[in-house]
Amino acid sequence: MAEQQQIIYICSDSVGETAEAVVRATIRQFDGSQVKTKRIGHIKYEDEVKTILEEASQNGGFVAYTLVQPELREMMKEESIRLGVRAVDIMGPMMQAYIDTFNDSPKRKPGLLHEMNEDYFRRVEAIEFAVKCDDGRDTHAMLQAHIILLGVSRTSKTPLSIFLAHKGYKVANFPLVPEVKVPQELYESRAVKKIGLSMDAEQLLKIRQARLKTVGLPTGAKYATLQRINEELEYAEAVMKKVGCPVINVTDRAIEETAGIIMEYL
Repeated sequence: MAEQQQIIYICSDSVGETAEAVVRATIRQFDGSQVKTKRIGHIKYEDEVKTILEEASQNGGFVAYTLVQPELREMMKEESIRLGVRAVDIMGPMMQAYIDTFNDSPKRKPGLLHEMNEDYFRRVEAIEFAVKCDDGRDTHAMLQAHIILLGVSRTSKTPLSIFLAHKGYKVANFPLVPEVKVPQELYESRAVKKIGLSMDAEQLLKIRQARLKTVGLPTGAKYATLQRINEELEYAEAVMKKVGCPVINVTDRAIEETAGIIMEYL
């Protein structure tokens, strides 16, 4: 008999990104390689809720939801009890805590998180900036950056730039390579913060070897040798010291964790 597939249903009357972020963060805490997610957004009718819960019941999965419309939330609760399906209300407890503590009422409008307001456009602009300034492509633009990330290759500069851009920060990143001169703009920039990223040499070696394998190159290339990595790390340390920036060791750190540390500096 085939093993039943493990499915988490993500339901929302908006796009469902909030619930999905929580679900994926949870999956990472387990060996969730066999767990699949199914996101259903823009739910408007009670019948849609019934259909989703019936499918979850048949497949033995559970539901994570962000529903702000009272009738949809009530239907989710009733049907989950009737069908014996676990349904996790992602926003409900937080909203209730807000109501109870501050004696206020929610707007009950789906999609407020993604409403196209000033914050939305600021994030879009920041993402475009991060792409434009990735990997030292536009050093002149460093002069407009809020944050400049420095580090040798494979220290998570690009994903960190994009993550911070989603928070509204304009981020430029520059790879530190002994053969490449550091641009004068780095020293002239009035960025809110310049941050150095470092990593243990052994961990960096594994990452670079894996990268070479992925792109079909021999793992014995100079780029992925301990000697070269140590040379780059020593050079990077000297540059960061000259710049006078704090240095974060990103070894075994999640992107979210490193980003949190960076934002504490701001």
